[in-house]
Amino acid sequence: MSGKWGGKCWKPTMLDRDSKKWLKDTVKGLVKFDEPMSRHTSFKVGVSADAFVAPQSLKELKTIVKWAWENDLEYMVIGDGTNLLVKDCGIRGIVLVLTRGFKDILTKDDSKDIKEGDVKVSVMAGCRLQALCRYAIEKGFKGMNFALGIPGSVGGAVAMNAGTSAGTMGKVLDMVKVVMPTGREKEIKKPEINFSYRKLTWGKEVKRFYPKKPIIVESRFCLTKGDPIKIKKEADDIVKCRREKQPQDSLSAGCFFKNPLSGKTAGELIEMAGLKGKRIGGAKISEIHANFIVNCGRASASDIFTLKESVQEKVSEMFNIDLEPEVKIVG
Repeated sequence: MSGKWGGKCWKPTMLDRDSKKWLKDTVKGLVKFDEPMSRHTSFKVGVSADAFVAPQSLKELKTIVKWAWENDLEYMVIGDGTNLLVKDCGIRGIVLVLTRGFKDILTKDDSKDIKEGDVKVSVMAGCRLQALCRYAIEKGFKGMNFALGIPGSVGGAVAMNAGTSAGTMGKVLDMVKVVMPTGREKEIKKPEINFSYRKLTWGKEVKRFYPKKPIIVESRFCLTKGDPIKIKKEADDIVKCRREKQPQDSLSAGCFFKNPLSGKTAGELIEMAGLKGKRIGGAKISEIHANFIVNCGRASASDIFTLKESVQEKVSEMFNIDLEPEVKIVG
């Protein structure tokens, strides 16, 4: 049983002694038990995960996923933990992190299905999104500048259809490779994926066979060859604008709430509600950008969650708008 969010909570571990031994004996990559998630999220909050596992190869990942599936063990995948709030109860089951062994970027522009001037770039899920953006700039490829300044890994960015007003991951995606819950590898083309605002859902053919979500291990993007000087100039302007309008040195998970489909942005609504600078415990609404909740140094996950609820209640009361978190809340 577990307590309320703000109080003490306890849930039994899902991993017995045999399960822990299997992980230790099988995985050549990193394996840690009762690992504090505060070490792996940009908020720097969150209690432990039963197991924290960083496989070093695709073969190893497939072995772990198949074993977990067959033994009815829960698992979840995280990237850089930049869009994640882990509850004070921690995470039961296995946390898989792909930022250690899945970082390669490969350009392929000699295929027959590529139009003149286009280029296809395949990226492993653990590659940081900013590394992909820098790669595209250096190569003179147009299409990725919209993502400059968005933290996290490529796999995570695709999974949440990360983006800005200038573009989204879904717009440039061509295909993904995934590991299914059975451990089988599969290619899924863009027409089989449904993209919406900050969300990806799988098509019927995928959902029909597997109740658990596939794990994205590689994404292929269709970019366009352009003028490297112009692309670099545009990139510099975007980065400068972001630095002026968003908190840069604070512990946060980026924009906390999704923008409503029409009208004012979440940040504008929060500011109009007079909530800039509002603080609960160690969590505070940024005075630079109202859609950022920041950890002032000693926040708990409960502080952040309580502040989130306070913002939602005030905005709903004043504007009759229900703000939905963009940050993934787990545990």
